Amino acid sequence: MSDITPARLVFEDVLPAGGKWSHVVKRHQVLRLCDLDGGANVSALFYNADERLERYNMPDTLKAQYTSYLTRGRVLMSDMGRALCSITEDTRGWHDTLCGHADAALVAAKYGAKTYQEARNEYHRNAHDSFLVELSKWGLGKPDLVPNVNFFSKVTAGDDGSLHFASGHARAGDYVDVRAEMNLLVVLSVCPHPLDPRTSYASGRVKLSVFRGDPPGVDDACRRSRPEAERSFQNTERFFA
Repeated sequence: MSDITPARLVFEDVLPAGGKWSHVVKRHQVLRLCDLDGGANVSALFYNADERLERYNMPDTLKAQYTSYLTRGRVLMSDMGRALCSITEDTRGWHDTLCGHADAALVAAKYGAKTYQEARNEYHRNAHDSFLVELSKWGLGKPDLVPNVNFFSKVTAGDDGSLHFASGHARAGDYVDVRAEMNLLVVLSVCPHPLDPRTSYASGRVKLSVFRGDPPGVDDACRRSRPEAERSFQNTERFFA
């Protein structure tokens, strides 16, 4: 693992299975997500913290970079054609962009209903409600939900179009670094992936670290990965000019 020096570290925290979190990661800071136990799924939403009507656009991100998943070198683009954030390091190599997240009905159908009154902190949370709770803290709500990223999960498509969840894809110690290209509102939920075939409610703990990064140079790998990526960086720079 690439070390984070104490001088660059802003803060660290650990999210338990079922946990949720939101925070503004400042421009050029880096959010590192690390799967502590293996088997984690981190559902993530991204917004421009200075103009929250601007948010991650999954279709443009994928078609502009000729991909169906995210990994190192990919840029997450907004619905305004700007670079929201970039993946600068990645030890896993594949993060799902297609499958969205589970709601209360799906979680209850797969794992059984388990309420807070019955199980306290071990109750069965779902990503949909967790997202709405965190979004409400920032003046956002259900109309602001967009397709999310599922970090540490891999889903492939068969020749017939069916989707297949790759069991065992996430391993303990894997991490991904997400560099903010603007002031970035990040919303996270550590709940099971909707296609995870495990019959028990499970998603490993995740360590998150925010640290000071460097502004991307002209030869930055994310910036230079595609002409469309270059333009998205230029659009973001004009936003801050």
